[in-house]
Amino acid sequence: MRFFTYFTRRERRGLLFLFLIILALQLLTIILNHTPYNTPLIEESIEEHAFLKHLDSLRHHQQETQSFKMKPYNPNYISDYKGYVLGMTPEEIDRLHRFRTSGQWINSSKAFQEVTGVSDSLLDAISPLFKFPDWVSSGNRYQSTKSNLNKTFDQKKDLNLATARELQHINGVGEVLSQRIINYRKRFDGGFIDDVQLIDIYGLSNEVIQRIKQEFTVKTPREIHQVNLNTATVDQLVEIQHIDYELAYNIIENRTLRTKFQTLDELTNVNDFPTNKLEIIRLYLYIN
Repeated sequence: MRFFTYFTRRERRGLLFLFLIILALQLLTIILNHTPYNTPLIEESIEEHAFLKHLDSLRHHQQETQSFKMKPYNPNYISDYKGYVLGMTPEEIDRLHRFRTSGQWINSSKAFQEVTGVSDSLLDAISPLFKFPDWVSSGNRYQSTKSNLNKTFDQKKDLNLATARELQHINGVGEVLSQRIINYRKRFDGGFIDDVQLIDIYGLSNEVIQRIKQEFTVKTPREIHQVNLNTATVDQLVEIQHIDYELAYNIIENRTLRTKFQTLDELTNVNDFPTNKLEIIRLYLYIN
């Protein structure tokens, strides 16, 4: 009490008010510490929602995988992943790939089992989905492509007249790629100019292109008007595949600096020139 006598009445009231605030804060802290939170319940709800969403994603993926496996397919083109999904062992898949690398085709379910060594139960499960091309002969279990490697020009089919079904006979050309070849051909009135235009088609590897060229070639090329590289105008150059206005100006600028081009190969020195398309571009040009 003597301590409080040192303060005025107003100061004592302030101290009392301060003590009450401290006491209220302590009581509030005690109450909050003993009040159950809903946070764990919220977290559990979020985790449960995420888990259910993950399950839905797995079910959707499983449905897609099952629908993929249920589609008919040509067993000659079974990949490592497809073979794994079907239940084949790595050894069985390797036997199939070695057989296909030798240039031969499997034309029956029985031949597939003889080549791969799959069990009867697995063959019974997957063979109903086998889809062989129409040209498969029931009396010829295997067909080799080796005899077709050196066909003459007359023996080959016209690439401008080939159907999608005929193109699908080529190893590596399925429904998608065959349709891309047909669609590319339709872009031009008259079709292909030369076999080299196959490099323009997305998805065709060099190996597949070589197989196509063993069976097909352009026998009826569409007519084009070639232009002289050393006199061509910008408007004439932009009519050529893979040449836009910027590249046309670069070509003319390069031509002016060097007076004229000596060979078509010198185009590769032009700024931003697509060197991988040179063989197609040179179909439209000549030098005089």
